[in-house]
Amino acid sequence: MAQLRQEVDPTEVGLDAKALDRLDQHVAHYVDEGRLPGFLVAVARGGRIAHLTTHGHRDLAAGLPVGSDTLWRIYSMTKPVTSVAALMLMEEGRLSLDDPVAAHLPEFADPRVYVGGSGEDMETRPAGRPPLVRHLMTHTAGLTFAFYHCHPVDALYREAGLESAVLPGSDLATTVEAYARLPLQFEPGTQWNYSVATNVLGRIIEVASGRPLDEFLAERIFRPLGMPDAGFQVTDDQAGRLAELYGGTDEGGIEPIPGLPLYGRPRFLSGSGGMVATAYDIHRFMELLRRGGELDGTRLLKPETVDLMTRNHLPDGADLRTVGSRPAHDEPGNDGVGFGLGVSVVTDPARTQAPSGLGTYGWSGVATTTFWVDPSRDLTVQFLTQLRPRKSLKLYPDLKRLVHEAVTD
Repeated sequence: MAQLRQEVDPTEVGLDAKALDRLDQHVAHYVDEGRLPGFLVAVARGGRIAHLTTHGHRDLAAGLPVGSDTLWRIYSMTKPVTSVAALMLMEEGRLSLDDPVAAHLPEFADPRVYVGGSGEDMETRPAGRPPLVRHLMTHTAGLTFAFYHCHPVDALYREAGLESAVLPGSDLATTVEAYARLPLQFEPGTQWNYSVATNVLGRIIEVASGRPLDEFLAERIFRPLGMPDAGFQVTDDQAGRLAELYGGTDEGGIEPIPGLPLYGRPRFLSGSGGMVATAYDIHRFMELLRRGGELDGTRLLKPETVDLMTRNHLPDGADLRTVGSRPAHDEPGNDGVGFGLGVSVVTDPARTQAPSGLGTYGWSGVATTTFWVDPSRDLTVQFLTQLRPRKSLKLYPDLKRLVHEAVTD
């Protein structure tokens, strides 16, 4: 069984062990206060794990501790994996970033864009330009999520049965067709709105490759990279290592809640948020990116493609807060952060909420999982737990600050 292990003393790679201990103690308080079930945090420099801590439980009721081999629902951390798959097909000439989405999915022909009004009085017009594959990867296609509750098009998603981004009982193809029947919130390429776009990208991968999304990712990414537990389902052998999912309560505590349907192959293969993985799997994926698309002699992407992926692609070099222009994205954590092809990218470290190197990239999941790669410091970090909080715990800025304080050179 592949497990993440500490490989080097922190001081050997320019990290302060006492500062890393402060990081552990800070997060452990959340567990001790009953605000997190348990966690894993890993810090690597130059690809070598210099700090690895597990604390608390993966299942509180059963008294099962977090281990380095624990399986986690990574939700939106699936998106960078799906984006790598699309970029592999781009390198093979089977799709282009500038392909209209409709070239692969005809249901997206003749899209309409929101003009004004709501409900039956909503006004739309034909889009001035088609949504492109690159717009899906940068969340600038005009798609949205039903749960935002801040725009009339969001309401249409709810009315269409897309509250959880999937039509109940439907597969990826049918759900994507439902997206296509709804108007875009804005002209493609003009604004940023985090959305169901990566599910559409996953469907394009299926069409372009001729393979179901889970099979393509397993055959072309997970197996070649040695990510043995990554996937869209858990086997009987894996089930005992899967962490329980928790949600926040009104009183500030936590309680078990339903998670992804991982037992048996899911009908809906979400390239947006359907994966499960271990810390070892995530480390391997981060290493692929840190090393420019190659790992242990296996090359999945060219270095220039990884550079393209991890570069800001927002209009006029804007950040998420300014180009988003929507209540859901108007938060301090989006200052100084742009978006690449499936990952966030730090564009202005002086404006970020927590210390970050220029060009730092990564992404997070709704169950309070996150990873980032800081090329300027040759640093990779991951934090894993299983909590869908009612309100932000503000953990990520603290994590970045505490890791930053541990870097001595």
